[in-house]
Amino acid sequence: MGKKILVTPRSFGKTSNVPFEILKKHNYEVIRNQSGRQYTEEELLNIVPDIDGIIVGLDPISEKVLKTGKKLKVVSKYGVGLDNIDLVAAEKLGIKITYTPGANNESVADLAFSLMLSLSRNVKRLDEIVRTNRWEKVIGSEVYGKVIGIIGTGAIGKGVAKRATGFDMEILAYDIYPDWDFANKIGMKYVDKNTLLERADFISIHVPLTDEMYHFIDKKELDIMKDTAILINTSRGGIINEEALYWALKDKKIAGAGLDVFETEPPINNKLLKLDNILLSPHCGASTIDATNRMSIMAVEGLVSILEGMEPKYLVEPNT
Repeated sequence: MGKKILVTPRSFGKTSNVPFEILKKHNYEVIRNQSGRQYTEEELLNIVPDIDGIIVGLDPISEKVLKTGKKLKVVSKYGVGLDNIDLVAAEKLGIKITYTPGANNESVADLAFSLMLSLSRNVKRLDEIVRTNRWEKVIGSEVYGKVIGIIGTGAIGKGVAKRATGFDMEILAYDIYPDWDFANKIGMKYVDKNTLLERADFISIHVPLTDEMYHFIDKKELDIMKDTAILINTSRGGIINEEALYWALKDKKIAGAGLDVFETEPPINNKLLKLDNILLSPHCGASTIDATNRMSIMAVEGLVSILEGMEPKYLVEPNT
């Protein structure tokens, strides 16, 4: 066999054989993740010494892992979030990083909006009522015509904003790099952080997890929000202080929250799981047939472009 490729995401190639056909065409030996979960750093240290390239999901690609990969030339991120990869160490070691920009934008935007709709109409509770042979009415709230606050107006944030226009929502946004042309085109208004928190009925987060964004939503921010507000996070868990969120939800300081991401994943024994005014999903914003196909193919294309000495595809530039 040729070069050895480690593939860690369990959904990779699940909805299409094309990604594996591309790898087979190049005579690569593919090593799949058979654990049914993310690899730990220790497990990766035992696997990577003979690996030429990695297609990685959320598994920890630390400096130690990168240094252990003596033959490692490329790490291809199956997705766009790079916080699980030590980019500085990769640059020093000459290991290229590729990713799949735009592949899951629409899928994540769909999930954010579906969490918003489900929470506003108590869909989970309505379903439980019928399944337990009851017939009770539950009073929800409308999404139509309300105020949505979008934190981060990259591709996914823009996707949520476009969906909000179909509900005639007033769209507020916060971003340190505003896209004024887009805002003017759809009628979105950029405001400061506090104004967004004070006015929004629904708040949806779409920013990367950086040092500056860690606990961007903390007790102070939750106290500013309306007691009828619903908070959605399909970005990264560390952006919200989960301890502060727990008490805000428990004390009904805000009405509800929808999380696809957590500070520690999976969130075993997390206090948030005990609350009934929160809707949870297992970091599956990109888990659609459409996004999986796009991410799988783009991840392979990026990896192959580096290993075969071609023009790099989807390369993450240093200091990204």
